[in-house]
Amino acid sequence: MGIISVEQTVRLLWLGRYTERVYTTLRLYYSSYDTMIDEGKNEGENAYARFCQMIDIPDIYGSKEVFKEKYPFDEENPDSIFSNLNRAYDNAIMLREEIGSEALSYIQLAIYAMNKAKISRAPFIELQRVMDNILAFWGIADDNIDSEQTRNIIKTGKRIERLDLYARLGVGRKELYREICRLEPRVARSGIRYDAEKIKYMKELVEKPEIDYYKVVHEAETIL
Repeated sequence: MGIISVEQTVRLLWLGRYTERVYTTLRLYYSSYDTMIDEGKNEGENAYARFCQMIDIPDIYGSKEVFKEKYPFDEENPDSIFSNLNRAYDNAIMLREEIGSEALSYIQLAIYAMNKAKISRAPFIELQRVMDNILAFWGIADDNIDSEQTRNIIKTGKRIERLDLYARLGVGRKELYREICRLEPRVARSGIRYDAEKIKYMKELVEKPEIDYYKVVHEAETIL
């Protein structure tokens, strides 16, 4: 692969971000689903509302029952898991030459599994297949894409998204610091202009007695 255009760079970044967003929000959905079932009525209602608040999406659902049905599968909702998977697929289609047909096929398989989950009485088996196909996509992309820069741009997007989500979720200091350290070499090798001071500042934020998670989100979102 030759020089990577600005348009290709943006698509590769967002392919990494959207695949990570699908994977991580599905894991969160599993956890919140169990909480909504196990807790009483009021607590269960609060669980889905807390979920929306944590990942900074509007609560348009009104009840945990609507949330359980709509959040994963509603393609008309731009914040749904399915919508984010479709965005990943749209980028992957445009990047077929860069990522290869085999890597693209795993995004297609994830779409297929999501469609099956949408009509299934036991959707969690198919939703697990969505996550498995995302993992397979990352693996085959790492193995089959010859361009190191292309791989690093995808992984930069993936790491930015994970750091963003983890900060919104208020994960522990050790885990958050680890994600900052994992982002640093990826973005350095991606060939994309970035603000190295923001990496340094995020580390400082995480090392403070009280972590300002919103500042971490802001720095992650504006690093490029």
